[in-house]
Amino acid sequence: MADTDILKPIAGRRQKSGRPTLRTIADLTGLAVTTVSRALSDDPLINHETRRRIAQVAAEIGYSPDRAAQRLKTGRTNVISVLLDPHEEILGFGTSIMLGITNALAGTPYHLIVMPNFVKSSNVEAVQYIVRNNLADGLIFTRTEPLDPRVRLLIESDFPFVTHGRTEFSTPHPFVDYDNFAFAYEAARRLIAKGRRKLTIILPSPRLTFAQHMRHGFMTAVREAGIAHEIPDNLDLDSPASAVRDHVRDRAGQGDPPDGLICPGEVSALAAVTGLYEAGHMLGRGYNIVAKQTSRLLTDIQPGVDTIYEDLTAAGEHLGRMLLRRIGGESADSLQLLLQPPFGAGDL
Repeated sequence: MADTDILKPIAGRRQKSGRPTLRTIADLTGLAVTTVSRALSDDPLINHETRRRIAQVAAEIGYSPDRAAQRLKTGRTNVISVLLDPHEEILGFGTSIMLGITNALAGTPYHLIVMPNFVKSSNVEAVQYIVRNNLADGLIFTRTEPLDPRVRLLIESDFPFVTHGRTEFSTPHPFVDYDNFAFAYEAARRLIAKGRRKLTIILPSPRLTFAQHMRHGFMTAVREAGIAHEIPDNLDLDSPASAVRDHVRDRAGQGDPPDGLICPGEVSALAAVTGLYEAGHMLGRGYNIVAKQTSRLLTDIQPGVDTIYEDLTAAGEHLGRMLLRRIGGESADSLQLLLQPPFGAGDL
């Protein structure tokens, strides 16, 4: 008798009580526990229709593997952990990154656990906790520093990880990053092409690696053009929108204010537009703005702001796929990706 012939119809049936197990599925299908286990592991020696039916039964009764047992058997947790800094400035940062990672893990045995990081410093303690207690098979984290202590710890522990952002370590490690040098350079060139005579830029915190990249791109462009510039030292990417608004408004009332602004996100761009409006200036007349765009909000509300797009969902997908490759043993040297801004395609 073929193994598909002994599957029992179970439409509408559920486990009466307790957590569904392999034995539950075996009882419902009439198959051996070992057959069920091999089918759920996608063993090609098990008939395809049997595997499909067993997967359907498992889904119907809400079966999920016992992770503790799996870890004892394989040494794997089938968990990917993400240490994520929520961004108020970059709209949809967390949800977009998470969506991309989830897309990358679809169809794999891996599940995602998110650990928010609300402190304004690298949370090396959280990384130590994950590594020490073997809570995940791999780790993804954001907002890297030039000599990030989390990267050093993970390299020394030989623990699979991928960073969203680069570092300055000589030892290669997997990363996915956005070319913020190219963003700032192109943004400045656009403002210069519009005839703006003095530029300014709001940078990320100087402790973060991409602040250096963005500053370098900006300074390269203004030096090539030989035009005036200034960089405020009382604002950064994490400043509240009200602080950006007040600074821009107050600066507009002083001597020789900038007439070209580069903003690292949509919130700061909207705050700058508000501040300059309060100072009596109209967007596109006395000044222009180029901003990094991660959602439709800015173009829907202020279409006069020039934008350069960063696709955070795509970045998340790259992060997820890259970590799976790293867990699979691929060398860190081949797992480094610098995403280029889509110039000329700022709109979503």
